Formats: sequence, C-alpha cells, structure tokens
Amino acid sequence: MDDRTLPASPLAIEARDNFLAHYKNGTLALYEGDLRIFFDWCAAAGIDPLQVRRSTLERFVHDEINVRGNTARSACRRFQTVRSFYRLAAADEIIDRDPTWMVRLPKWEVNRDEIDWLDRYEMGRLLQAAEATSPAQHLLVGLMGILGLRVSEACSIRLENLTEHEMGYTVFTVLRKGGRWREIPFPVPMLRMVNAARGDRTTGPLVTTKRGNAQTRNGAHVWMKRLVQIAGLPATVHCHTLRHSAITEMVNSGASMQEVQEFADHRDIRSTEWYYHRKASLDQHGGHTLARNFMSAASLRLAA
Repeated sequence: MDDRTLPASPLAIEARDNFLAHYKNGTLALYEGDLRIFFDWCAAAGIDPLQVRRSTLERFVHDEINVRGNTARSACRRFQTVRSFYRLAAADEIIDRDPTWMVRLPKWEVNRDEIDWLDRYEMGRLLQAAEATSPAQHLLVGLMGILGLRVSEACSIRLENLTEHEMGYTVFTVLRKGGRWREIPFPVPMLRMVNAARGDRTTGPLVTTKRGNAQTRNGAHVWMKRLVQIAGLPATVHCHTLRHSAITEMVNSGASMQEVQEFADHRDIRSTEWYYHRKASLDQHGGHTLARNFMSAASLRLAA
C-alpha cells in the first residue's frame, strides 16, 4: 500500500454513517458502495474526505473514468452520491463549506436506442410463452411487463398485501425503491393471473417456485432466460427489460410524462425521459396546435 495512504478521520466516518442512515435496502447498498470507493480513493491519495477541495473532486471524477474505466454517466452518477454526502455534512455543520460547488463534470448523453425494450407484439409472445410454462411465471412476467415493477419488487409481494379497494379493485401494496410503499391496482387480466398462481393459498409469497418458496431475484432471472429462449426473443432481454417495455409502451400509447412518471414511480422525471422512444414527427410539432388556436382567435376578431 502507498505510504501516503491516510485512513478517514473519525469525524468523516461519523458523517458518512449519518448520511447512510437516511437510506434503506437497495439504495443504501448502492450509496454504501459509492462512498466506499470514494473513501478508498481519498485514503490512497492521502486526503481525509472532510479536507477535499473542488479540484480534488474533479481529480476523483477523472480517475473514475480514466483509471477505473467507468463511463462518464457512471462517474457522474457516483459523484451525485458524493455531492449529497457533502451537502448533508455542510447542513449538519460538520464542514463549513460544500466542496462540490462548481465542480466541472464531463458531459454525457443517454442513447435511448440502446435501452433494451420489447414492443407490444414481442411482449405478447413472452406472455404466451410464460402462460404455457406455469401460472407463477406468467404472473411474474405480468408484474414486470404490465405493471412495470422491478424484479425485486415483484418477488417481494405477499398475499397478505392484497386487499379489496372501496372502488371495487383488488389492490396490493409493495415496497418500492427508496423505501416508499405504494398501492397498485390489478387490471382484470392481471387478476386472472393472480388467481391462477395463488390457487387456494391465502397467505405467503405471491410468486412461488415449484417448492412453494418465494421466488428470488436470481431465480427470476433464470426463469426469464428460459422464457426468452422459448419466445424466440434476443438473448439480451432480461427482467428489467420488461420494466423498460412497460414504461415505453405507456409513453407510446399517448400518456403524459407525468402519468408515466407516476406509473414508473420515478422521483425525478429525467429518469422517465430516458425511456422515451417515441419518434416525434413533423405532424406532431407544437406549432400546428398553436397556429390552429391563435389563428382561429385572430379570425374571430377580424370577423367582429
């Protein structure tokens, strides 16, 4: 190890723990990993995390790309965790300034054509393959491809989470990313899948294996790999592709971005925009709508 290696100070560790205490589950694991990498980088550079300057953080981002081999997008995402850490430390008066202010970050763009997703006909083939395989696999595909759940969310649902809503819907509650509980209705076709998969059971996991155990994230990926092969779809299709497909189909069906954001449970609408695959045409240009509205008003005034 380099002689310049400097362990983080007790105060820096306290600040890190205070920051991580605000998060749970997958978000906590992600942020723990981000800060572990950042703290290790600071130690190797001989700098205490609470003593960094703006130029130090720009070097960290540079090394994330040029030494660790991350993309600019990944480096910027990790830096956002670091930025949140310092903002909380400044708010808690552990540091007297936020060193992330005015940090220059590399530019990056999302190539939406590279986001894997299935069109409605490909999704139909996958649903057919799943229905012919087992009720549980049919339901899992529906939860991810129709309701847009993440695989871990779909596997976590229990029959005890199902209730009857006063409007007549069968709904379920699910713990979503970021530790937020959400109530979601089952459309009628999905309710048929639920009834087929649950049988006479009234308690326990909704999606089960042949042995009756709750399906896991890894087990779901094994199911998906087999179903993709049966349906004749590209081998690159995975569980999260179904969520991409659900969100994209919502957009392509004409739903507003706000409606899609609510459906996808995205905190930031920019996350929703990454799934926007619909090609805008000249016929859809907003000028047509404004010209129709304003020129109609002008015609009325002239006639008066």
